[in-house]
Amino acid sequence: MAAKIIKGGPIAEEIRAELAQEVESLKAKGIVPKLSVVLVGDDPGSVWYARNKVKTGEKVGVVVEVHELAADTPEVEVVGLVEKLNADPDVHGILVELPLPAHIDKARVMNAIAPAKDVDGVTAVNRGYVLGGQEDLALVPATPLSCIELIQRSGVEIKGKRVTVVGRGDTVGRPLAMLLLQKGRDATVTVCHSRTQDLAGACRWAEILVAAAGAGADHLIKADMISPGAVVIDAAINEKPDGSITGDVDFEAAKEVAGAITPVPGGVGSLTTTIIMGNTVKALKLQKGLA
Repeated sequence: MAAKIIKGGPIAEEIRAELAQEVESLKAKGIVPKLSVVLVGDDPGSVWYARNKVKTGEKVGVVVEVHELAADTPEVEVVGLVEKLNADPDVHGILVELPLPAHIDKARVMNAIAPAKDVDGVTAVNRGYVLGGQEDLALVPATPLSCIELIQRSGVEIKGKRVTVVGRGDTVGRPLAMLLLQKGRDATVTVCHSRTQDLAGACRWAEILVAAAGAGADHLIKADMISPGAVVIDAAINEKPDGSITGDVDFEAAKEVAGAITPVPGGVGSLTTTIIMGNTVKALKLQKGLA
């Protein structure tokens, strides 16, 4: 029997409805959540993501302002803008769209963001909270949090399950593994990567398999690497020569084996912008002692 397809759109709508109610209650107290997006240059993907955040913000009541800077803007000016936003009490979240132009040091810009306003979870402080099991204080990166929401809201129990995460990157694999280990979720987690021996065996061991190997791993996960009935979450995006995107999983073959599976596109990526809005609201509450 073919797998249940876990689509991100309906779950994103569910989260947005919850956020809209939360924002309404904040506005009743005279507090309006605000996210500032820094966009340097005119990379088409970055422009699209920035505009999408504005639209999503409108749906839930979060004010999203986009600061557009020319591609040749000096690094010092970009950092200066971030520091100005850090100091603005009306700004509750800051996000810098990537990629940045080649002359700008990404690490310097990201590290300039105040951890309390770091809605993309890129700073060492927020990563430390996740690593230390203090998720309540952390602003968690959007993609791993989207994976958790997709699993839980589709009715899949995580507690006690065997989970394999394919990918050990800073933005998805590592933080996701830590989130799965947190008290209350209590998964048994294996983290794999490009040097893992018997990757197929580690994947077949899993009751929940998360693919997040990253660029160039198109169809890394084959159907024969999936245990029959397993839940498969594909958190990767690989761009093909024709401009289309796929994940790390051979979806058409895998859906005949898995019990449930997310598509690419239409799965994990459908939630990330909504999660950013949720992080903006959480940041506001942490800043004002309302959490």
